[in-house]
Amino acid sequence: RLAAFLADRDIFQIEIAKGYDTTSWRDDLRSLLKKAGGKGESSVFLFTDTQIKDEGFVEDINNLLNTGEVPNIFPMDEKIQLCDMVKSAAKAAGLPGDATINQLFAYFVQRCRELCGIVLCFSPIGDSWRARLRSFPSLVNCCTI
Repeated sequence: RLAAFLADRDIFQIEIAKGYDTTSWRDDLRSLLKKAGGKGESSVFLFTDTQIKDEGFVEDINNLLNTGEVPNIFPMDEKIQLCDMVKSAAKAAGLPGDATINQLFAYFVQRCRELCGIVLCFSPIGDSWRARLRSFPSLVNCCTI
């Protein structure tokens, strides 16, 4: 939290409630990525091991760390909205004015990678840590431990 404050980044953290499920998780990730990639706001996603209700959460984080996106998280209509959000910034960055949806979405993903930091707070005690490291290699390859 201190590092995010010093870097002048907003902290985004999910709040686990009784009915929190994969759909809620994906909605939270979509809003985080829209904020970072679409609006261009610097943010930090703070995630702890106590917030893991489903191993799919860690798989999505693994994808975010590795590629900067979660596959198929945005339906096509939302992708078009995101492309409209980044069109002016992409043009200012040197993309042609008639860029395709794929080019604009690639720019959106690049902005997500640049503007969204991920802070993982996992306890190294127990077998679950080792199992997750074996199952999700980006937790080692794309992180500073």
